[in-house]
Amino acid sequence: MSLDFEKDVAEIESRIEEFKAKNPEPTGTLVKELNRFEMERADKLKEIYANLTPWQTVQVARHPERPLIRDFISGLCSEFIELHGDRLFGDDRGMIGGFATIENHRVMVIGHQKGKDLDEKIKCNFGQACPEGYRKALRLMKLAEKFHIPVVTFIDTPGAFPGRDAEERGQAEAIARNLLEMAALKTPVIAVVTGEGGSGGAIGIGVGDVVLMLSNAVYSVISPEGCASILWRDGTKAAEAANALKITAKSLLQLKIIDEIIPEPVGGAHRDFVTTMKTTKKVLLKHLTSLKKVSPRKLTSRRFDKFAAMGRFN
Repeated sequence: MSLDFEKDVAEIESRIEEFKAKNPEPTGTLVKELNRFEMERADKLKEIYANLTPWQTVQVARHPERPLIRDFISGLCSEFIELHGDRLFGDDRGMIGGFATIENHRVMVIGHQKGKDLDEKIKCNFGQACPEGYRKALRLMKLAEKFHIPVVTFIDTPGAFPGRDAEERGQAEAIARNLLEMAALKTPVIAVVTGEGGSGGAIGIGVGDVVLMLSNAVYSVISPEGCASILWRDGTKAAEAANALKITAKSLLQLKIIDEIIPEPVGGAHRDFVTTMKTTKKVLLKHLTSLKKVSPRKLTSRRFDKFAAMGRFN
């Protein structure tokens, strides 16, 4: 699936598919011609993705083929044992987690799950977790603390579920409790924004010693559409809102909201899962090794200072 601003790339890819259909086993000059098409596509992708606007970045972050948490689990972890339920109400499919192994590191993986097809998306509530999802996440974090293993969270949500039933079950309190408890968690916490990092739904599992972000992900207090509807009473001004929100990884790194950008393959993570996983794994291993050397007392002190320093202006 090509995005609106990728029309030139789509045309080249169409020519490549047509060429391959006519020449299933190209040889000689036909191979050179195919290579020329593919180089043309690569150059065009590089040109487009080097100059993405914030709104275009939002579209990439929402791409339906973008890797989800189960893709990261299968691509990064040699083992994963999923745990269920918050021990209070039920099991939220929009938030999953469990014990995992990344190389020689035993970790607790937690993250939003959007779902692949329509049926799964509905079951996962399109990645919008309910209070029981955040309470499950906190239960798993406290379990990780008990066994002295790091927590790795994967953030990809348009926001926490805003429905009446979620509010009745204490949505705001559940997220606030996570912020409080994560700030004092006596084990390393690494948060990775892989797609959309939306509002309290994102920060509810985002209080980390290190906050990483894929280069085409977005992270914001509100969606561009929501911001536009509040400021201008016009959701069609989402592109203008995206520019103002400083929603991209580059802007957030400059503002010291995140700590490092994980580069994606040219054309976005959805075009090359293997490279995305290799790069993400390399960065995660670096920080896991480093954070494991820090004492729990120093971890919590640094984490508090890190988040307390955000939003200060001279």
